[in-house]
Amino acid sequence: MDASWEDFGWERLGNGTGRRRLPVWDATATLVAGADAVLLHDTGSTLREGAELRTRAEALLGRRVTHIALSHPHFDHVLGTAAFAGAEVYGAVGTAELLTHGAAQLRADAMRHGMSEEDATAATDVLVAPHHQVSGEWTLDLGGGLQVLLANVGPGHTGHDLAVLVPGSPAVVLCGDLVEESGEPQAGPDAVPSHWPAALDRLLELGGEDALYVPGHGAVVDAAFVRAQRDRLATRFGAS
Repeated sequence: MDASWEDFGWERLGNGTGRRRLPVWDATATLVAGADAVLLHDTGSTLREGAELRTRAEALLGRRVTHIALSHPHFDHVLGTAAFAGAEVYGAVGTAELLTHGAAQLRADAMRHGMSEEDATAATDVLVAPHHQVSGEWTLDLGGGLQVLLANVGPGHTGHDLAVLVPGSPAVVLCGDLVEESGEPQAGPDAVPSHWPAALDRLLELGGEDALYVPGHGAVVDAAFVRAQRDRLATRFGAS
């Protein structure tokens, strides 16, 4: 299964896992394929991006995405979800309420960052809120011995940050925007800076020193990068 990931436009990470860096906002979407089920971590910023991810996943695997984990409720990571009909959607506690009642805000955020009104409206009109909310940890059995861990590690980048641990050698940790490589971490009005360093400590506990850490934006990094970013955030926000 891993041999042809690149042929279908995915960067192979191992352990049945590959990711794509999406255009415009450089957001990451990551696919985790077990023998029985397929998890997608984040769905892109538009219905068009979501549909492309679905098409590329199905072309690679010959089957549908069955589970979606949303790293946090920002437009560039969630607005493609409606393209995955029938998938079970997971988010950190509070994400469902935000997406249920915050479609207008997401639409405004997307347009403020340069998305067309047509694309922003189309995606928010069919916005999908998580069916399952993770308060601590949630294990998903994808089959073939692959069990992934969904972990509510926030607050930090937002009040609702959900990471995913894919076990293996090396382990792969899907970080969302708690970690960014292609720019400095962005702290918007919904960030909780005082807790952000602790969220990164939790990521490091999950993955350990030898893991691959997949940021919400940018290239895959190692534990040393995450630790250095943690220390810069602690200094920047006066947090321990």
